[in-house]
Amino acid sequence: MTPLRRLAFIGNSLPRRCGIATFTTDLQQAIATSRQDLDTRIVAMTDPGQIYDYPSSVALQIRDDNIEEYARAADFLNAGRFDVVCLQHEFGIFGGEAGAHILTLLSRLTVPVVTTLHTVLAKPTAVQRAVLNGIVEASSKIVVMAEKARDLLRSLYHVPDEKIEVIAHGIPDVAFSGPDAAKAKLGFVGKPVILTFGLLSPNKGIEVMIDAMPSILKRRPNAVYVVLGATHPNLVRDQGEAYRASLIARVREAGVEEHVVFLDRFVDQATLLEFISMCDVYVTPYLNEAQMTSGTLAYSFGVGRPVVSTPYWHAHELLADGRGVLVPFGDAAATGHEIAQLLTDDARRDAICRRAYAVSRTMTWERAAERYVSVFENARQGHWLKVVARSNIAAPESRSPAAPDVQIAHFLAMCDDTGLFQHAVHSVPDRLHGYCVDDNARALLLACALNNPGEQRLPEILTTRFAAFVQHAWNPDTRRFRNFMGFNRTWLEGSGSEDSHGRTLWALGECARRDANPSRRRWAAALFAEALPTAESFHSPRAWAFTLLGLDAYCAMAPHDLHAREVQLFLAGRLMSILASVETPEWVWFEEGLAYDNARLPQALMVTGMATQTPDYVDAGLRSLRWLMTQQTAPAGHFRPIGTAGFGEQRQNPRAFDQQPLEATATVAACLTAWRAEGDAEWKAMATRVFAWFLGSNDLSVALVDPHTGSCRDGLHPDRANENRGGESVLSYLLSLAEIRQLARVNTSQTPPVALRAVGT
Repeated sequence: MTPLRRLAFIGNSLPRRCGIATFTTDLQQAIATSRQDLDTRIVAMTDPGQIYDYPSSVALQIRDDNIEEYARAADFLNAGRFDVVCLQHEFGIFGGEAGAHILTLLSRLTVPVVTTLHTVLAKPTAVQRAVLNGIVEASSKIVVMAEKARDLLRSLYHVPDEKIEVIAHGIPDVAFSGPDAAKAKLGFVGKPVILTFGLLSPNKGIEVMIDAMPSILKRRPNAVYVVLGATHPNLVRDQGEAYRASLIARVREAGVEEHVVFLDRFVDQATLLEFISMCDVYVTPYLNEAQMTSGTLAYSFGVGRPVVSTPYWHAHELLADGRGVLVPFGDAAATGHEIAQLLTDDARRDAICRRAYAVSRTMTWERAAERYVSVFENARQGHWLKVVARSNIAAPESRSPAAPDVQIAHFLAMCDDTGLFQHAVHSVPDRLHGYCVDDNARALLLACALNNPGEQRLPEILTTRFAAFVQHAWNPDTRRFRNFMGFNRTWLEGSGSEDSHGRTLWALGECARRDANPSRRRWAAALFAEALPTAESFHSPRAWAFTLLGLDAYCAMAPHDLHAREVQLFLAGRLMSILASVETPEWVWFEEGLAYDNARLPQALMVTGMATQTPDYVDAGLRSLRWLMTQQTAPAGHFRPIGTAGFGEQRQNPRAFDQQPLEATATVAACLTAWRAEGDAEWKAMATRVFAWFLGSNDLSVALVDPHTGSCRDGLHPDRANENRGGESVLSYLLSLAEIRQLARVNTSQTPPVALRAVGT
């Protein structure tokens, strides 16, 4: 697919003056600045009969009440070969009942649409719901600016989670500063300034702030409340300036004429930032909880001003955890009290300022632009796949990318004379977090895997170090393996987790069977036998599974160890028992939820069933793995591992993100085990598809590996890959690569041995 070249933004009238128009222009300019190779254009809705003086990036202006012009706009966008259209939606800016005219435009588009919803209504009318449902249906992705909006879309509008992206409202990237310089420029020297900015309308709660001023003045007699902004154009059209006049009258009645300043004007962004910079407290006393976003709130927060606000949805999220102050709706007394408290407590006010500024750095327009571009590219890829699927032309047979050569440069860089580091910052080993037995056990598994014919073995000194780490991790006093070690070689715990103990047993079992060094094989077998009894008391199903994988290897080379055989059947029986207690026709799994290393559970049952000639184990493993694959396959057909965001949820569809390499590795191994158990070549195809996730066949079409160094990114976020390349990730990739390369050496015409199947299956 060709790179992203042309973007169109659909916004509304009054550029740089109304919230949606300002957002549209700022986003368009931020993307154009960050990606100068992109051609970005705006399609703007205007009031009937009026054409505004837009910047040169505006490609088309249409009257919002003329449905024919919506159709022509769609034709214009299709003919212009735009790659993606980004719709900025708010009820009231498009023509027709509840803005239904926009559906005419969307229904004609042949390019993917990404819609940013500035409002998600909790109690929509029937028409509003129908319009929003139509927009969602026509859009490849939906962007919202608050988690509350995501929750409403999922629960009330039944929008799939994978279709929703949360991207915070963008803010200008300005330096942190105090208010004095701006006060001097704007004529407010020596005065504590409270500011509200925005188009005046009755839902802004200005009346509440006016009523609060007398109590504020008792503690700060020279305080000034500045109300910056013109009256909303719709209000002026219907009522003239009657509303502004009523506010001025209220000020006179309260006797605070000298302390309330109305500045009736539009301001450009530079001037707005000066006004925000000069205030000591920014206030948004809005009266309606159901306000999903506020650009003025985001801007003041991003400049580092302390905000006092009513708890409408956006403010409730943004100002939580001490990042601002929340007051009840319509409560003048509470509002006055909190503002007076801030104006008389310089230390607290400064602390809130600095905290808000620090937190807001992830919200700058540069960061927002990066996330939007990623969403655009993802939407375009998904749209293209749907077009191919609908096409009458037969698609060419899909071919997975060829498995690369094994490169271990990054893996070697992650090792020192103690063992393998846990984490990295980008590709640089991170000594801060030291080591763990989990990763060094996996490294021992890799050493065994690279003993396969046709592979280059790891240097002997490295395998020895991994074995030495495992030996040092064994704590004979607790009969457990320690897990975490600091960079100073000090153990951080007396005993590790059940899972880390099970994973170490797995590595020891494989080392006992497959290590190139006979002496090390004997060492591994002895330590395995010593550490195995502890696993009998474990409660973690994954610890059982890891132990069973180790037992499969250990028992193959120590067939006369009757205790090991007993433990093998005991742990397999426990997996079978929990599967029987949880499984339903719709939920074929061992637990109420899905977590990490999921595929190891069915893999463990299958290898145990084949080793012990127990068909029920094999069938249970195959059945649960088939179901798991339905949960881990995206609609487009590529592998989508269980996302970490869904860990802990019970009997829910899995979350798409964050996606971890560990899941791909477990699934590759389980699918190849299923192929060896059942003989169905489709399992080989599945394993290859899963491995392709590493190489870019994933939700973001982003390769996680660098084939030249063998490094692997730590996972996929909703908008990007995690650039850190830690020990677990590089081992996950290399272990899967070794399995896929071994598969390629197998004669594809040769059917593997098939395990015993239960009678009647």
